[in-house]
Amino acid sequence: MKKVLIVAGLVALLFVPHQIVAQKRWHIDSKKNKKPAVVAPVEKKPETTIKEYSKVITKDAVTDAGLFAVHKVDKKYFFEIPNALLNKDMLLVSRLSKLPSNLGGGYVNAGSETNEQLIVWQRFQDKILIKVKSYNAVANDSLPISISVKSNNYEPTLYAFDIVAFSKDSANTVIDVTKFYSTDVKSISGLSGSMREAYKVKGLDDSRSFINAMRSYPMNIEVIQDFTYNASKPPVLEDTETISIQMNQSMILLPEKLMQPRLADPRVGWFTMSQYNYSSEELKSDQKTYIRRWRLEPKDPIAYAKGELVEPIKPIVYYIDPATPEKLRKYIKQGIEEWQKPFETAGFKNAIIAKDPPTKEEDPDFSPEDIRYSVIRYVASTTRNAVGPSVSDPRTGEIIESDVIWYHNHLRSYRNRYLLETGAANPTARTLKTSDEEMGEMMRFVIAHEVGHALGFPHNMGASCAYDTESYRDAAFTQKNGIAASLMDYARFNYIAQPGDKGVRFIRQMGPYDHYAVNWGYRAIANASTPEAEVPTLDKWIMEKAADPMYKFGKQSSSFDPSSQTEDIGNNSMKASTYGLKNLQFVASHLSQWTSDVTNNYEDLDELYKEMLDVWSRYVGHVVTNVGGVYEDLKKPNQKGAVYELVAKEKQQEAMQWLQSNAFNSPTWLVNVSTLKNIDYAGYTERFRSLQVRHLNNVLSFGRIGRLMDAEILGANNYKALDLLRDMRKGIWKEAISGTNATIYRRNLQRAYIERMEYLMNESLKPGGYEEYYNVSQSDVRALVRGELTALKSSLNLAKAKAVNTETKYHYMDCIKRIDLILDPK
Repeated sequence: MKKVLIVAGLVALLFVPHQIVAQKRWHIDSKKNKKPAVVAPVEKKPETTIKEYSKVITKDAVTDAGLFAVHKVDKKYFFEIPNALLNKDMLLVSRLSKLPSNLGGGYVNAGSETNEQLIVWQRFQDKILIKVKSYNAVANDSLPISISVKSNNYEPTLYAFDIVAFSKDSANTVIDVTKFYSTDVKSISGLSGSMREAYKVKGLDDSRSFINAMRSYPMNIEVIQDFTYNASKPPVLEDTETISIQMNQSMILLPEKLMQPRLADPRVGWFTMSQYNYSSEELKSDQKTYIRRWRLEPKDPIAYAKGELVEPIKPIVYYIDPATPEKLRKYIKQGIEEWQKPFETAGFKNAIIAKDPPTKEEDPDFSPEDIRYSVIRYVASTTRNAVGPSVSDPRTGEIIESDVIWYHNHLRSYRNRYLLETGAANPTARTLKTSDEEMGEMMRFVIAHEVGHALGFPHNMGASCAYDTESYRDAAFTQKNGIAASLMDYARFNYIAQPGDKGVRFIRQMGPYDHYAVNWGYRAIANASTPEAEVPTLDKWIMEKAADPMYKFGKQSSSFDPSSQTEDIGNNSMKASTYGLKNLQFVASHLSQWTSDVTNNYEDLDELYKEMLDVWSRYVGHVVTNVGGVYEDLKKPNQKGAVYELVAKEKQQEAMQWLQSNAFNSPTWLVNVSTLKNIDYAGYTERFRSLQVRHLNNVLSFGRIGRLMDAEILGANNYKALDLLRDMRKGIWKEAISGTNATIYRRNLQRAYIERMEYLMNESLKPGGYEEYYNVSQSDVRALVRGELTALKSSLNLAKAKAVNTETKYHYMDCIKRIDLILDPK
């Protein structure tokens, strides 16, 4: 029993708390009169996720060295970030690499940028953060207000990563980026909020989403993601309830030394970027808008200042994609170097150069993905397009890199347009096998156009209005000046030249505005050490050309200016479109002869006939813009004349008369029965009805009527809203007035007119629309529409009794009933 008690006591002693054990030891030692050492409690070390480098980046790691070392270990990806690159400005660019058809309504293409963010990688305790910086608001660091600017523009954290390891020398930090690139991070996603809503996107399907590839280059890192979303209403293949896209994420190190930006001027067309500068001494923040351009600096500034042509320190170099067919390469090179002459106008020799891709022996590491190389990409795709995107520094507007994308099938669009628009006057265009030389010439200037975008130039839709319409029939004029004052206009072919006009140029080329714009944006200005110091010289260059229409810039966004339209040529829309339709009528009568009679199938005939209807529609649309049109001539207050001027009343009346004669009459020559019977079994009248109605609705739009109501207060002799509505009623319903039969085309159009008047009576302008500048319900619109419908009803009551055939009589009876329901819905 005694032994049992002793054992139990020893066991109990083993479980005495540390504090009690320490006290006991003190008691025992005190008997020996010695001061004992106090034994402190044992503390647990805090757990950490940071491991030894070799346990994270194992011997099995596949490593790609570059801006950051990128390691792949099993299914995980790691960035090894040099600490020297923390807090350095970088650009994160998100682009759609592959996408389903009709995504975004068909207006989004492969290569489309979905987001661009200025980021820095920062360390915070045991984490690495991606912070998104903004240069929308800036101030000089030396000024007190810079403190407030930073406090009121706090940078959001895009993502936070745990530090998982340090390199052996502690110079680099390792993080796991797998989750960041394999999950649905909204700010780098290819699906906008509106797309997610429209397609009922439920979320990313992790089982069908993955990182496709990750590569590191000296100045950038490229990541390819394959994402599949569950969606109730995808844009295509609805039964799959799936949207799959491929994203390209580019992370680019921005220059340490900032380029001096150049202030934009809206009178010269440039892609731009804006900042609010709080260093201004004005009573508000000063908005600064800078152009986007490449950094071109003369090698020999002294010779350059003397007016000599000088090579730049770093020229703009474009490489040809290795995938480009050999026979096309020379035309692509010509398109790139077409810009050498305009750069010579700016004082630079060999400023832009085209190069073949290096061989494996010359450069085994060459890749189009490397940000150091700008490439003309050749994409095997059925898309008919070409685009010229570029990456620019949001701090200064400096263009860092550009990849022009050419889609394989794009030349087919040009062959078709060449045949349809020039075939009447140009015998060599009357074939499906356009010569290599002609196709090469087209490709050369399409490439040059897209390179123009990559140099910083937007579309200049005013350039095609610089030349008199009759000049397009003059061989000497067109060979010298081309068909627009700028290659950046959408003026592709000379559709005005008529059969018998010998020696005219049919394909576009570089124009005088292109030389002017390159000089304005790229010429180095001596002794101007700030953007503001350059302004007097830049203003002087503009004023020297201000009176010449060849140097006018016309915005693409204009929907009201007939001198700034897409796809048109000449300074008189009615005359140009008359010539165009005359040529198109000749083409329509020979289309079978040039297609199906040669190929012994109807595929090309079908394709070209449908595209011919689009050409007809474009010519009509150019005339419509004159009605309610307003000319925009961007000026500064020291220039004479107003910025906005109404199109003259006589010209608007001419446009209305042209539309009634050419757009709204029965199109017997265009609806070619022999063609239609070979390409479709039905829908003959519907096909043309939809085209006519598009233009009818465009004429009778709230925006156009609103501008014409404004015209009433701008002058008694202006074309007014009532004039428009009366002229439309009398023209559309001329059969009711004259007592003649209405054809099926006219009956369809007349019913569309009534539906459009109902729309004007009951609808309102859409919130946020560009035409939302007046209150419809409190304006004259409803009163004018009611008056016109009442007048029309009176005419139809008289006409139905005199109708020549039964279809027309029944039609008028139906229209009267429709009008009654609009005027008195009850």
